[in-house]
Amino acid sequence: MDHALTAEILSTLEGAGFALYGICRATETSHRAKFTQWLEQVGCGEMTYLAEHIQQRMDPCEFVPTARSIICVADRYTDGAPEQIHGGNVDRNISGAIVSPRGRVARYARGRDYHSVIRDRLEPIADDLRRRFPGNRFRVCVDTAPILEREHAQRAGLGRIGKHTLLIGEKSVGSWIVLGEIVTSLDLAPSNPVAGDPCGTCTRCIDACPTQAIEPWKLHAQRCISYLTIEHRSAPAEWFHNRTDDWLFGCDACVEACPHSQPRESATRVQPNPAYQASHSDFDLADVLSWSEQSRASMKLSKALRRAKLSMWKRNALLIVAGTNAATWSDQLVNALKQLASDEGGDVWLREKSAELLRRCSGA
Repeated sequence: MDHALTAEILSTLEGAGFALYGICRATETSHRAKFTQWLEQVGCGEMTYLAEHIQQRMDPCEFVPTARSIICVADRYTDGAPEQIHGGNVDRNISGAIVSPRGRVARYARGRDYHSVIRDRLEPIADDLRRRFPGNRFRVCVDTAPILEREHAQRAGLGRIGKHTLLIGEKSVGSWIVLGEIVTSLDLAPSNPVAGDPCGTCTRCIDACPTQAIEPWKLHAQRCISYLTIEHRSAPAEWFHNRTDDWLFGCDACVEACPHSQPRESATRVQPNPAYQASHSDFDLADVLSWSEQSRASMKLSKALRRAKLSMWKRNALLIVAGTNAATWSDQLVNALKQLASDEGGDVWLREKSAELLRRCSGA
């Protein structure tokens, strides 16, 4: 076990600007039974990839043969300062005219795509190690690989998993973090994991979830707004209507409610990475409902935001509109609904939902 090399790697990670970093052993998960039970009882909806490569998810050595260590990192993408909720509010411009409601984007997706931001700093580190230690293996992972990132990060001392199933980072950064790893065959000294339950009797994340998707340390994926707005490709279940608040892409409700994620003086020692500075925080819903493929492309959305196809953006916008007062809808919004309702060649659900909303607007 190379302690000197371990210290050097950790220093390099700090120099690369990661908010949190550590190393754990590449050992099999201790939650195999719980993960299997979750798949069987709760399910992953249309995220079928979670049910694939199960053995690799359970054991990093199946993912990277000869793996002995996992280098874990986290980026902080926001300070978590409170922000105004738009969806149910009636906004007016300076002349007093009604302005269309807006839909929020989850904060992780407002700036550059975190997959690229993290990978662009981990790959050079891995390349340097490959040159120095030929014959060893180094595989960079950022979210998409079949490994249990949060469990490894917890074992590497980056934080503890909360009742909302997210990692609550150390140094008061809360859950405003995204993760990355280098799985390697090097024998590195593991960091000390953080012990203890971070939640105690607190249930604020559970209480804050608009769709009751959270049980303590268990997420019902098919009830989660983030799942619905990003991963679910088809029509939403009926009970989702009027329950998405103002979330257009993703959802931060549980993180916003978590005491560990509140902005505090101690957290200012770890600033958010500037790469995640917001380009798109929210969108005018009338604009979204009027988007064409060309107009959406002109928005130059990040790779993360492009994960939702055009019909999904419009579906998500309609779900927010359904929860607002029809008397407050702007002419632009009503016209967008009329256009969708009359589009015989378009998505059936969008057409029918738009027509339903127009009937409410007319009092029919």
